[in-house]
Amino acid sequence: MNEKNKGAAVGFYTVSALLVLKLLLLRLLFFDRIAWEWVLADAAPVLLMMGILAVAVPSRAKNAVFWIFNGLLSLLLFAASVYFNHFGSVPTYLALYELNQVFQIRDSVESTIQPADYLFFADFAGYAIYRLFRRWKPAPRDMRSASSPPKHRGAFLAVLFVSIIGGASLSAYSIHAASGITNELVQAENAGFLNYEVVAAIRERRNNELHGIGNIRDTIAKAEALESSYHYGGTPSGTPSAKFFGSMKGKNVIVVQMEAFQNFPLHQSLNGQELTPNLNKLADEGFYFPRIFQQIGPGNTSDAEFMSNTSIYPIGSLAMSTGFGDRTLPSLPRVLEKKGYESYTFHVNKVGFWNRKELYAALGFSGYYDKPYYKNDHFNAFGASDEQLYLTGVQKLAELKRKGTPFYAQFVTASSHHPFQIPDSFKKISVPDNLQGTMLSDYLTAINYTDYAIGTLIDELKQSGLWDSTVLVFYGDHFGLQPQDVPPEQVEGALGIKYDNRISRFNIPLIIHMPGSERGKTIERTGGQLDIMPTLANLLGISLKNEGVTPFGHDLLNIQHNVAGMRYYLPSGSFFNDDILFVPGKSFQDGEAVSLKTLQRIADFAKYERDYKYILQWMSLSDEYVKLLPRR
Repeated sequence: MNEKNKGAAVGFYTVSALLVLKLLLLRLLFFDRIAWEWVLADAAPVLLMMGILAVAVPSRAKNAVFWIFNGLLSLLLFAASVYFNHFGSVPTYLALYELNQVFQIRDSVESTIQPADYLFFADFAGYAIYRLFRRWKPAPRDMRSASSPPKHRGAFLAVLFVSIIGGASLSAYSIHAASGITNELVQAENAGFLNYEVVAAIRERRNNELHGIGNIRDTIAKAEALESSYHYGGTPSGTPSAKFFGSMKGKNVIVVQMEAFQNFPLHQSLNGQELTPNLNKLADEGFYFPRIFQQIGPGNTSDAEFMSNTSIYPIGSLAMSTGFGDRTLPSLPRVLEKKGYESYTFHVNKVGFWNRKELYAALGFSGYYDKPYYKNDHFNAFGASDEQLYLTGVQKLAELKRKGTPFYAQFVTASSHHPFQIPDSFKKISVPDNLQGTMLSDYLTAINYTDYAIGTLIDELKQSGLWDSTVLVFYGDHFGLQPQDVPPEQVEGALGIKYDNRISRFNIPLIIHMPGSERGKTIERTGGQLDIMPTLANLLGISLKNEGVTPFGHDLLNIQHNVAGMRYYLPSGSFFNDDILFVPGKSFQDGEAVSLKTLQRIADFAKYERDYKYILQWMSLSDEYVKLLPRR
């Protein structure tokens, strides 16, 4: 074996070992443990790819290619860890579609980088130090020119053969074994990160791409048949006999989607300071739904906009604005347009963020008002504050009032966006010393400002004469607090309430305030963001079925039982029902159930298997339905 071949062999062994160690580090960061029985699942694809490179690349370039491959994979693993920190899900290759959005929320993403993430590049730092040392103190000439006996070349070729064949075989076995697991996190843990990417690709191909095959009428018929088999109970929504049907017919509607707004701060005080006084009053006067949970996919805020306007599940692998922005979506704006309404959406960011320009056209909005329309008071990275959002928005809506045109308006707030750092001049509360400098302190301060700005919205509506003719809807788009940043004990100590890292984190508020209402009602029915559209349609006197719309959510005012699925921040098959949050393991039997009331685990959850099977079928039909919708 000459010097070049010997160097290639050393490079192969070194880089292979480093990459396996990095995959084990990623496993530790994802799952807080290294399952040694699955180490081969991490090593197999590394040996396969390194073996292929060693065979395909000329000897003189092998070392350089090995280290370039190490660098590229290290960047991928670093990005995967940061993605997991930010989103709580193991990324698939489809996440690359959304990389262009990262720069729009750079401050938010950068704040989630952990020191351990930089360990993926530790070997490059060590190698640079080694090279400097070698330049300062060269190795003896006889050592640098030493060569190995020819038999070593044969041994290295045997290693490459075993690496390729063994790596391919072990990877194939790991991929096959993980393919039957419903829970994506368990899939990734069993298969290993690199093999999981293949599992995800196979799953997406099996589920097809973004276009369905078949007749949408058949899909609607299957959905109606399945829905009738579930015990929702109550009076059919959208009929004259339904409770509150048409009670707000002809009224204007404003829907406020609140950024990163969880339910737990409502009706709470910090050192005697009420955190959300305006929302509390609105909840006390209208319908307050304290058991609503987020159902978003990779599109986060934009997925919440999609769901609240369509009552269709996100597909879970791609932002709906990216994958379905070219469709004609059955939506509340389209339905209301037939009733003479104009619909507008207001957001202080650029409309290109998360492909919203296409999404709003797909949803049928009459128009949008994005970043250039607002005075930039330099509140955060997005620019304008919620106060400026509402000031501009109400001015535009008042023009419609003067024309006698009813409207549907959507406000998407941004002042409580992660990392929740707002200018001192906007802060309305003080925090105790023991919370200073914590993420919880920043979050509660931002939430309090968001509520303060809602107070300015109310004032603007009253001054413009819109208050007495407008239904107001407030809901959170997704959670704000990450478990690694804010332990439950800190929330419990600060506010004196129970807090769970899943149930409390995914619990968002929903408030519907109606003009003339002074005495509210708390609706304890469990629900999700898909239920907003059917509930609002009932109040407006609209039968979605008669309008040719197939909702996958339900009117929360007219059902006796409910089940809400979730599959992005929790694995597929997860659901909330009247009693529990359920998260599957490899299947239903090894899953976990937690009481919504006590936040304690429930040992015997066998009776909920029907809900598990139902929600998997129900979400699958939602996917089938949205993929069959026509292009514009």
